[in-house]
Amino acid sequence: MTKPILLNAFEMLVPVHQSPGLWRHPEDQSRRYNELAYWTSLATTLEEGGFHGIFFADILGQYDVYAGNADEAVRGGVQYPMLDPLLIVSALAAATHRIGFGVTASLTYEQPYLLARKFSTLDHLTNGRVAWNIVTSYQDSAAQNLGLTEQIPHDQRYDRAEEYMDVVYKLWEGSIDDDAVRADKAANIFADPTKVRGINHDGEHFTVPGPALTEPSPQRTPLLFQAGASPRGQEFAANHAEAIFFSGYSTDLTRTWVDSIRAGLASQGRAPDSVKIFAMATVIVAETDEAATARLEDYTRYIDPQAALALFAGWTGVDLSTADLDSTLEYVQTEGNQSALAAFTKLDPSRVWTVRELAHFVAIGGRGPVITGSPSTVVDELERWMAQGDVDGFNLSNAVRPADLEEFVRLVSPELRRRGLLQESPQPGKTLREAILGKGPRLAEDHYGTRFRPAASLSVRPTGVAKPRPFEAIR
Repeated sequence: MTKPILLNAFEMLVPVHQSPGLWRHPEDQSRRYNELAYWTSLATTLEEGGFHGIFFADILGQYDVYAGNADEAVRGGVQYPMLDPLLIVSALAAATHRIGFGVTASLTYEQPYLLARKFSTLDHLTNGRVAWNIVTSYQDSAAQNLGLTEQIPHDQRYDRAEEYMDVVYKLWEGSIDDDAVRADKAANIFADPTKVRGINHDGEHFTVPGPALTEPSPQRTPLLFQAGASPRGQEFAANHAEAIFFSGYSTDLTRTWVDSIRAGLASQGRAPDSVKIFAMATVIVAETDEAATARLEDYTRYIDPQAALALFAGWTGVDLSTADLDSTLEYVQTEGNQSALAAFTKLDPSRVWTVRELAHFVAIGGRGPVITGSPSTVVDELERWMAQGDVDGFNLSNAVRPADLEEFVRLVSPELRRRGLLQESPQPGKTLREAILGKGPRLAEDHYGTRFRPAASLSVRPTGVAKPRPFEAIR
């Protein structure tokens, strides 16, 4: 029997996330991306459908690579305008009881001392239902608007990120004891100062002498997501991630990444199955296979290939605006999202993509597969992906928003339940870590972050701890 499936909705607070042009579809409500009621309604629907979380993507700049400017992305609403996902989580938590919230936040442009407080605050206010999708960011436009002339080179971003994680672990895991807050009226002690300690971090990139500002939250460290599939990104994930998100258009491609990650986990002394792996997919479902196919064909009337190429350029740093549409896509080294370009070029020797094919593929569902059919057909395909790709679940995008996710809940969730495949979202009071990993609310003992707990680290590590062992990722 296939293992229970984990489900997240893959969303972004923008008019166009992964399917350029589909905002024009008569059923699409993407124009409501800036209305709280849109998101609370979606969150409650997903919770009823057994989803474990909503995974919010985020970027910090415009997609301005295509034709040398952002005009095409702005015209097509391609991840612009956008809202800050951190600010919506409390409202969604108040409207729901079980579903969790994964939020993308860049450690390149946010000081660790402040970001640690933000996530601890959300973990308190959601009763432990928050995850951090750790990214280093890949846009020159973001770098230029945040004080740099250009983005930090790819691998250097990850080197810096390693120290960043040391700082937040010290704040989350080692700075304040669980019983520091006493609220003892008789003794006139709210918090015991002997159980609050500065982290005294003085490193290459960060100096943080003081303690955390927030008392320990239900999870202490939020559930840690990571989505980097480059060799350096995989190394970082093997050190830190508890859940990993891959975007690949085939099971073979995804399995290449998964096998590399599981080997890397073992090299770090972690169990190969200690991390849950999510694949991206877009599901278009109807009562019958024929009706679902007709729905997909209807969607193709609205795709926007130029906007799709602007999206791809933003991911990868590769401008295809002057390319022959029937020319073959080739790999070039950039400081952008390296795995996005590699997936369509060098990682799958069995498939050669033209620019035209790429544009039409990306226009519905971005970089993941589009699974189309009746509920039974869809579940069969999800099971195949889990078995052949060795994934634990899916981050599900939707082309027409929110109709595709609503139809998934209406039609697919009952079929998953009928087959005993849907591991329901947790009962109120359980944390997101418990729901996704099936274990306790805190970091597992074999996780790198536990080295910063007082019993293991004596709380103060002025120059950091020994770094995790490197592993040889698939190149």
